[in-house]
Amino acid sequence: MWFFARDPVRDFPFELIPEPPEGGLPGPWALHRGRKKATGSPVSIFVYDVKPGAEEQTQVAKAAFKRFKTLRHPNILAYIDGLETEKCLHVVTEAVTPLGIYLKARVEAGGLKELEISWGLHQIVKALSFLVNDCSLIHNNVCMAAVFVDRAGEWKLGGLDYMYSAQGNGGGPPRKGIPELEQYDPPELADSSGRVVREKWSADMWRLGCLIWEVFNGPLPRAAALRNPGKIPKTLVPHYCELVGANPKVRPNPARFLQNCRAPGGFMSNRFVETNLFLEEIQIKEPAEKQKFFQELSKSLDAFPEDFCRHKVLPQLLTAFEFGNAGAVVLTPLFKVGKFLSAEEYQQKIIPVVVKMFSSTDRAMRIRLLQQMEQFIQYLDEPTVNTQIFPHVVHGFLDTNPAIREQTVKSMLLLAPKLNEANLNVELMKHFARLQAKDEQGPIRCNTTVCLGKIGSYLSASTRHRVLTSAFSRATRDPFAPSRVAGVLGFAATHNLYSMNDCAQKILPVLCGLTVDPEKSVRDQAFKAIRSFLSKLESVSEDPTQLEEVEKDVHAASSPGMGGAAASWAGWAVTGVSSLTSKLIRSHPTTAPTETNIPQRPTPEGHWETQEEDKDTAEDSSTADRWDDEDWGSLEDDWSTGGQVSRASQVSNSDHKSSKSPESDWSSWEAEGSWEQGWQEPSSQEPPPDGTRLASEYNWGGPESSDKGDPFATLSARPSTQPRPDSWGEDNWEGLETDSRQVKAELARKKREERRREMEAKRAERKVAKGPMKLGARKLD
Repeated sequence: MWFFARDPVRDFPFELIPEPPEGGLPGPWALHRGRKKATGSPVSIFVYDVKPGAEEQTQVAKAAFKRFKTLRHPNILAYIDGLETEKCLHVVTEAVTPLGIYLKARVEAGGLKELEISWGLHQIVKALSFLVNDCSLIHNNVCMAAVFVDRAGEWKLGGLDYMYSAQGNGGGPPRKGIPELEQYDPPELADSSGRVVREKWSADMWRLGCLIWEVFNGPLPRAAALRNPGKIPKTLVPHYCELVGANPKVRPNPARFLQNCRAPGGFMSNRFVETNLFLEEIQIKEPAEKQKFFQELSKSLDAFPEDFCRHKVLPQLLTAFEFGNAGAVVLTPLFKVGKFLSAEEYQQKIIPVVVKMFSSTDRAMRIRLLQQMEQFIQYLDEPTVNTQIFPHVVHGFLDTNPAIREQTVKSMLLLAPKLNEANLNVELMKHFARLQAKDEQGPIRCNTTVCLGKIGSYLSASTRHRVLTSAFSRATRDPFAPSRVAGVLGFAATHNLYSMNDCAQKILPVLCGLTVDPEKSVRDQAFKAIRSFLSKLESVSEDPTQLEEVEKDVHAASSPGMGGAAASWAGWAVTGVSSLTSKLIRSHPTTAPTETNIPQRPTPEGHWETQEEDKDTAEDSSTADRWDDEDWGSLEDDWSTGGQVSRASQVSNSDHKSSKSPESDWSSWEAEGSWEQGWQEPSSQEPPPDGTRLASEYNWGGPESSDKGDPFATLSARPSTQPRPDSWGEDNWEGLETDSRQVKAELARKKREERRREMEAKRAERKVAKGPMKLGARKLD
């Protein structure tokens, strides 16, 4: 039977990448880039080739091999695996780069920040403190070649070849025999008399001073150059001078050196070092401390190195969310760090966490996700949106917190292009119908109209025909003035989606009714829209051949490209009204909204720039040109400024039903928002309660009104009650007959009166039959 010797190098689970070794390492070791065979994860492999006649160097290399395996510290190069044969030694560590090569690359890329250097030196000094104070070991090789940098920018101490015991039980320091390394030896080593008094850390602290000088000034030419600090920062110079002093007795212990540099105003007293120290101890920190840390972290991330954010901060954020119950506070720094990731890394690390966050019942988590959706929506694919995100997002439409309902509406601007047919044309429209008809918050009803106008181009042709006209018509009957304006602007923004018949028979009658609206802002928008629709109808009347071109988008399939036309018509809905609603919620958290006695703020005069145009020129211009020239405006100037918000904050108040879980309503309203349901039209206008003043009667802080009154001031106010459910199907333009409603009300009143009389008669009969009873009296048979 034949036996074949196994090749240990071939069986080794790590392999060298076939390329020249990295330079900058004086001594017997050669540094190679490698990878794990099973996973391909990168590693660094230090290789020592055994050569004949170099027994002393071989013993040094084997001693270093042993030290790597036994020493474990976060600031010492991490040992992963090793291989020892008669021909070579392999030491596998975490993937690192020699400090000299790293500094050179950073200088070419724009230089290394002092923040990074301060933390790097902190790590090296901490490693020396561990060796000297905890292990009684002298490193004996602190220099640029013994320091390495990992992918997060962390500095690691290596070069353990010449380490020896400070207690003297292992003999003296080994001989180096390499001039490049011996130049870092302190001057007292040249004195063989032994009369020089020194501490066990004195030699390593001298070498630390040499390392500091080289980090800031480049390679050390000779020991005499240490007298000139050069580019060393002023806050570090006093402590540096202690390291390179001629008297070894006064060189500080590594622990004291750290303490001195961490003093207020010291070189290592900065936000970057504090952040790193907190992350190192985050597992033992109290939950309140973690919350405060993550809240303040996002302010500092812009000043931190990109590699540090990607490879050190990001894993801690993911761990804090996964296992530490950090909650919503990790979202802001998480998305900030996400900007440094590639698309592939984002998909692997951030998206799974985001998807999991959407299923959270934490309101703070949900609203922050909705507010920052713009930062990650591009990385979400359509199946993920429709199956894992949208089903959770729609719960926000039913939340008792108005801020969440409003933010959910605004998020649909980003989600709509990725929704499938059922979610967009059925589920979402059902929620929008419910919000626009029944939500007690005027700004939320307004934002629902705005959002529908912006996503109208994504709807199917049948849904557009069935929904848009009815929805915008309903908005024009809303008691909240900005909602009526939004309804008019919605018609204008989606003008290309209506047939000529709809424009003439459905839209213009609605707009004409708004020309006598109590609010001048509504009247102005209505007149503007009427002129544009009439111009469009007139141009087709003059040239019927334009009909096909004008109606080309009416029956077209949903097209994302058409959404751009509505991109600017109501930008205020996601800015000004958002802040308005938030202030309403904070100002009146428990008061039910009463829009009856509250005037609506009119748009300031002169908001639209009116231009006198020649009538003949207007008739000759094409419909398309005239429509594009129209400025459909923005209410941002009116509703987002501080002065206006203070007035508008009277419009509606929120009703926080925080004690009631939003989930309790999810099953009760399912049938309420159906398009096929015949929701009743709003009731006829009723006289306002006593003391109600019209909007035109209020003085909004402007100049005193002139003697000439507003001709519209005498008009009856719009219905002040909450809008009732109304279907978005075909509108009944005639509405319910007033007389019919009065008859029904009279019949109901008569029935209640008859019922009351019957109950009184029955009570009287029972009283007579029983007769009066006295306490203590015995009832006779």
